[in-house]
Amino acid sequence: MAAATQQMSSLPSGLRICTTVPDILYLPELVFGGLVWILVASTHVTTPNPQGWVMFVSVFCFVMTFLWLIIFACGGHKNSSAWATADFIYHLIAVIFYLSASVTLAIVTIGMNTFSIAAPYDKYYKIDIAAVVFSYVATLLYFIHCILSAVRWKSF
Repeated sequence: MAAATQQMSSLPSGLRICTTVPDILYLPELVFGGLVWILVASTHVTTPNPQGWVMFVSVFCFVMTFLWLIIFACGGHKNSSAWATADFIYHLIAVIFYLSASVTLAIVTIGMNTFSIAAPYDKYYKIDIAAVVFSYVATLLYFIHCILSAVRWKSF
């Protein structure tokens, strides 16, 4: 138990980010966030469609998570409690952004169901369904990371 507490009260660097909780979640966040980005970019977007917000969130979180991963891997945080706080705040913002984007994307996808009778729209509808599922998975990953980052932050 003491080893787990010691591990949570320090920020990992190097390859330790691939073995410590919550930092092991960086790679799945990148994978599922990238899938949302790719799937939304490959769908049909009509004029009054709020999928621009979904694209912004997925690209923003992908880039920021990648930068966060690089900073942690290089040890740029220098095991500072300010970085633990920033990690928690970033993941909290990512959860709020992704949840709003997921709900928005689900609403747009439900609205596309009326067009799914036509053959070309059926393909886009199925792509949007996959994007919604991956978006909610990314939201869950960021939420778990946020909770575990809060635990680590409080143990500093």
